[in-house]
Amino acid sequence: MKGNKKLLETLNHLLADELTAINQYMVHSEMCDDWGYEKLHKHFEKRAIDEMKHAEKLIGRIIFLEGTPVVSELKKIYIGSDVTKQFANDHKAEEGAIKAYNDAIVLAGEVGDFATREILESILNDEDRHIDDIESLQSQIEQMSLPIFLTTQVG
Repeated sequence: MKGNKKLLETLNHLLADELTAINQYMVHSEMCDDWGYEKLHKHFEKRAIDEMKHAEKLIGRIIFLEGTPVVSELKKIYIGSDVTKQFANDHKAEEGAIKAYNDAIVLAGEVGDFATREILESILNDEDRHIDDIESLQSQIEQMSLPIFLTTQVG
């Protein structure tokens, strides 16, 4: 099925965002592992896997719409030098993703591609959950202080 050109371009932009997020989360995961924060390591690793699943859905949809997935382009990656900066950078990335998915959902509806819209809505729900998780962790840091929070993330 031939897809709408503008929607295919949008799907490829979303794919670039997801591929970028995978890299950012994997680096944050490995940094936390190196620092001994096993729970944060697993948290970031799981988030990277979620983003991989999003990329897989987007690639599948682009191919179904007879487009070519562009997997060679990444956006700028923002690596945090400490846990607080990692969460801040990830929050900013998730905010951008939520806006981009909302815009893409509107476009999919405008061009009458409701199956693509449904896929995008599913991914958007995951992104909403991601930002909620980040805000919960940031709130814990605020309430406990960073040193106490970090002691809860070991092993």
